Amino acid sequence: MANWDGKHVVIIGAARQGIALACYLVKHGAQVVLNDRLTENEMQPARESLKDLPVKWVLGGHPVSLLDSVELICVSGGVPLSLPVLEQARSRGVQLSNDSQIFLEQAPCPVIGITGSAGKTTTTTLVGRVAQAAVRGSLFASPYAKVWIGGNIGSPLINHVDEMSRDDLAVMELSSFQLEIMTRSPQIAAVLNLTPNHLDRHGTMEKYIAAKTRILEFQTPVGSDGSLPAVVLGRDDPLAWSLAEKAIGKVISFGIEEPSNGLCGTFMRDDQLILNGDRGEISLFNRQEILLRGEHNLLNVLAACAIAYVARLPEWAMRAGVSGFTGVSHRLEFVRSWGGADWYNDSIATAPERAIAAMRSFNEPLILLAGGRDKNLPWDEFVLLVEQRVDHLIIFGEAAEKIALTLESSGGKDLKDDGQRPYTVEKCNSLQEAVHCAAQIVSEGDVVLLAPGGTSFDEFRDFEDRGEAFRKWVMELP
Repeated sequence: MANWDGKHVVIIGAARQGIALACYLVKHGAQVVLNDRLTENEMQPARESLKDLPVKWVLGGHPVSLLDSVELICVSGGVPLSLPVLEQARSRGVQLSNDSQIFLEQAPCPVIGITGSAGKTTTTTLVGRVAQAAVRGSLFASPYAKVWIGGNIGSPLINHVDEMSRDDLAVMELSSFQLEIMTRSPQIAAVLNLTPNHLDRHGTMEKYIAAKTRILEFQTPVGSDGSLPAVVLGRDDPLAWSLAEKAIGKVISFGIEEPSNGLCGTFMRDDQLILNGDRGEISLFNRQEILLRGEHNLLNVLAACAIAYVARLPEWAMRAGVSGFTGVSHRLEFVRSWGGADWYNDSIATAPERAIAAMRSFNEPLILLAGGRDKNLPWDEFVLLVEQRVDHLIIFGEAAEKIALTLESSGGKDLKDDGQRPYTVEKCNSLQEAVHCAAQIVSEGDVVLLAPGGTSFDEFRDFEDRGEAFRKWVMELP
């Protein structure tokens, strides 16, 4: 346990992660300053939640005076490292950390860390379900006493680290924003895939990959016997799979096709999900038992089972964890049937690559709602698939103009690639206007899909706020 008594710590970013870390540090004797760019009025709910703690607040900006006598600066995930105060801190040699780093330093139990450009939350949730099924099982002994799930989803695990024991298991989602300053890695690290994302934050693909790679770069031998850590990598994703050469421990793979070299991991064969492990090949369950739509979700299930295998969770629990799981909110979430069409919410699709995966999950005629705020990512592949698969494209928000320009430059403005039938393009100012536009053109058998391809920050607080608004407006359709 680190000695926080009397240590001067500044936390920049007073949202979920920052508040959780402030509570932990104050409990352990640190002198904490919470800093945020928002004003006192805007931060009133957060201030109220910490009113009984001796926390000093500095609001409305990030003054360099924060660095006076500071010993550690903790940066919440949404805070860019390009802030002048953080650049000044680095030039002064002030150490940077965050709630995930401190959790890994203090956690008494094994930790599974999961990252990737897409599928992190669904895979983390699935692994948690598998582990919880194992703990609940009465006929088979679980290797763990209790399972904790959090990180970039749900409750920050620093909230619960004092309750954990060495016999527990923690499953955490980690974003590139968290990883880019971390110098600790979990005992089991999973990288699902690496595709262009958050380039508005990281600048280049190389820097984005470097941030993700940190999840395995600091792994060390674990356990009293010096056993090696493990890395789970997506075999079908070239960039993710290339990280195998950086692993110091065992490498487990997952992918759709059966590997030719007998790699340990998971794959599909004749609609059966197969695990190739220490005891040879085991058929886990049939693909029809997976209720999630789309090949990307099949990969998430394959990843979850590979991770569960590394964590010594039993095969029966893998099936139990997957069975009945219909997905996480805002991830290909079925909202309702209206106007003869099924309406789906994939607000989590904040990059064109993720919107592409969502489109490929449906064979029905598609009405696609896309837009939001662009992350400095290319839309060319998105547009190519729109021209092949979408019947009506409704674009909205700040990214609408960029999508429209990409459509024009593709040469497919009026007809699909096969030239057989036209698709329409409508431009709206807001998501609510886009929902009403879709309601006017739906036909029997259509799918209306919100898969924006951009972030929500032009109109909403976050992708969850956008998804909730979409769900509300769809449910209000008369």
